[in-house]
Amino acid sequence: MTDRLIKPVGRGFLFLDSHPAGCAQLVRDLAGQVEARTTDSRPVALIVGSSSGYGLATTVAGLARYGINGVGVSFEKAPTHRRTATAGWYRTAETAAYAAERGSEFHFVNADAFADTTKADVLDLVAERFGGVDYLIYSVAAPRRVDPRTDTTYQSVIKAVGQPARTKSLAFEDGEPVLQEVAIEVATDEEVAETVQVMGGEDWIRWVDALEERKLLKDGFSTVALTYIGSELTGPIYRQGSIGAAKAHLEKTAETLRERDGVQARTSVNGAAVTQASSAIPGIGLYVSVLHKVLGDQLQTPMQQSISLWDQLTGAKPLDLDEDGRIRLDRWELDPAVQAAVKEQWDSATVDNIGEVADADWFHAEVRRLYGFDVPGVDYDRETEVDVEWPA
Repeated sequence: MTDRLIKPVGRGFLFLDSHPAGCAQLVRDLAGQVEARTTDSRPVALIVGSSSGYGLATTVAGLARYGINGVGVSFEKAPTHRRTATAGWYRTAETAAYAAERGSEFHFVNADAFADTTKADVLDLVAERFGGVDYLIYSVAAPRRVDPRTDTTYQSVIKAVGQPARTKSLAFEDGEPVLQEVAIEVATDEEVAETVQVMGGEDWIRWVDALEERKLLKDGFSTVALTYIGSELTGPIYRQGSIGAAKAHLEKTAETLRERDGVQARTSVNGAAVTQASSAIPGIGLYVSVLHKVLGDQLQTPMQQSISLWDQLTGAKPLDLDEDGRIRLDRWELDPAVQAAVKEQWDSATVDNIGEVADADWFHAEVRRLYGFDVPGVDYDRETEVDVEWPA
């Protein structure tokens, strides 16, 4: 037994340790938001990026609502003698326990999703246990990617394209919200190209290629890559920036995949949310905090959106597509009235009133919850077991 008393230690929105009991309770809370549906069969899903953010929400929603079988792929760090495991490690362990309770056969593979060896191992498992997949959900956010066919390492950047930009950004000092002005550098053409290599559609299409080559696409096979568009307030750093170039490539990849027989491919445009990936992007924390201030409980959670995605993929509800063929789960966010209210709050934000115009404390608590802290029902004054095994 390696019980430890774990307290949040870190800088900004990055924590060095995560809380196993808090991460487990977080998964249970997510599952508790879902109303199960009775189905004649259990769809088989391959979810790449299943341990955090929208990938986690999609996994838990699929298990809770439709009792999916399948495989989840993520890349997490095990506990060491100095540090706990990553939050995604503990969340995956609890998701596996929940799947077993639901009667789902759902396996979890901890490996680099970009590697061809990972694809081979995962597809061996799919072939042996399920004979194919109905759905491939692609939700990968990574700082770098090693192309296994060239051994080239690509590094993604968060920069502007064309001209420099500045944005308001939220930070915390001694637990108090602070408004900052952040300069956004211009990415070089090479940096944009590398960001596309990391976060664009090349790896997604390789997963589909591998499934197709192994004849593991079931009739009616559908694949979705999760993406984000966002507001004009975040445009210079996101949609018009280096990340946006990668997202545009992801959407072009969906069009390419739809040209194949037997493949239904879409991107799913999700709404703003507090995730480990988004909290690292300048301006996003402030934007989401203001969005929550405007909408309150009307801000749709990743679970609500993931439930809607599964309902649309399974045909329980019609696909909500835009003119470019993208599934839109973000219409609530980009409603003109909502965006006008958000812009008014954003423009009025100063160093003196930041705690009033934005739900900064809510955002900070949400970030802490990603690591298993500030989760209701968890006693943080008790020691907890940190050596949790990866699900067999």
